[in-house]
Amino acid sequence: MRHLLVTVNRKRTFFFLVLLFALAFLLAGQPADAQRLSYSSGQNISPGYEGWEEDPDGSLWFVFGYMNRNWEEEPNIPVGPENSISPGGPDLGQPTHFLPRRNRFVFRVPVPEGFDEDDEMVWTLNASGVTEQAFATLRPDYYMDAMVRASEGGAIGAGTTNPTIRANTAPVLMVKGAESRSVRVGEPLTLMAVATDDGVPETPRVRRERQANRADGRGRRLNKWSPHYRGTVNTETGLRVSWFVYRGTGDVMFDPPQVKVWEDTRTGANSPWGPHFVLSDPPENDTWTTKVMFDMPGTYVLRCRTSDGALDVDRDVTVTVTR
Repeated sequence: MRHLLVTVNRKRTFFFLVLLFALAFLLAGQPADAQRLSYSSGQNISPGYEGWEEDPDGSLWFVFGYMNRNWEEEPNIPVGPENSISPGGPDLGQPTHFLPRRNRFVFRVPVPEGFDEDDEMVWTLNASGVTEQAFATLRPDYYMDAMVRASEGGAIGAGTTNPTIRANTAPVLMVKGAESRSVRVGEPLTLMAVATDDGVPETPRVRRERQANRADGRGRRLNKWSPHYRGTVNTETGLRVSWFVYRGTGDVMFDPPQVKVWEDTRTGANSPWGPHFVLSDPPENDTWTTKVMFDMPGTYVLRCRTSDGALDVDRDVTVTVTR
């Protein structure tokens, strides 16, 4: 019997080694780039059409985002032949500075008057020598609402809804000061943003406290942990405010470092989409104060975004930087 077990184990080991060598042979026949799962730089950017939405006043909007396939490189692509929108463009408010990885619901463009389901608006983007396009239409299956935004961004699970989340309203954001500023290279510029929210969706801490205080019919507390399925990314919920570069070519330094607005899923990345991210409490008077410095002259558009994890609100500040 012992001899039989040894023979079986040897056969299993031999089979495993054969599979291992076969896999190594297959990989050796591929270029090095084909074996990589991610890239720091050198990759292209895909513009994306997220869908169309309707405001309470009846106005229609096309919503765009993008996927920068790099984890580190943040290309700058000025408005022109390599970054244009038609009809009505080339400049319809699209970004020229592209943050890494997936960026959803980045900007909106009003639907041209007279557009119907057969018409298309096209965003053309050329990055790293690769041209890609996003085609926006008014087809019914592209309609999106607040629940689509919340689900796609990771605040709720796919197909999840309840009366509370449906009643969620976007945060309120006010940026103090003028919409246009000027500063010299190397001089700090102070940015102040006031943001408030309705508390929906709940933060994880509030949710844990509520669940810990629940009791069953016998007076015993119910504090069971139950995982929930998500078909998309998973983001932390709760009010947050961040500044980032929307347009501009130089290096921009924010102090303190800003919470990521792009889907960085790595641990310790200061990202709501990353594991173990802990959201800080809102500052005193709900006012976030940030200092920013520039290393090159030019015209920059800085975007301030507040989010409750489900809905975002943006405000822009244009900064002219001189020597």
